[in-house]
Amino acid sequence: MAGKRDKPEDIVLKLRQVEVLQGQGTAIVDAVREIGATQQTYYRWRKQYGGMSRGQFKRLKEIEAENQRLRRAVSDLTLDKMILAEAARGNF
Repeated sequence: MAGKRDKPEDIVLKLRQVEVLQGQGTAIVDAVREIGATQQTYYRWRKQYGGMSRGQFKRLKEIEAENQRLRRAVSDLTLDKMILAEAARGNF
């Protein structure tokens, strides 16, 4: 049975909570259990989002969205160019 998926912003917040708990002397196992995740999930999250603040994460998502939009624009223009080149050759 699949569990709920945490949003990346929430993941960054939970990683920060684990850091705070570790700073207070709590063991990693107990800190991870307190945020409601498994150790495997914690280490995967840390590998993917470790050291990132919420502001940095928001900026990363904005850049990824802009990159996707620009890739779409380039592919549309490339397709238009290919259609025009074929029409200019007369192979239609």
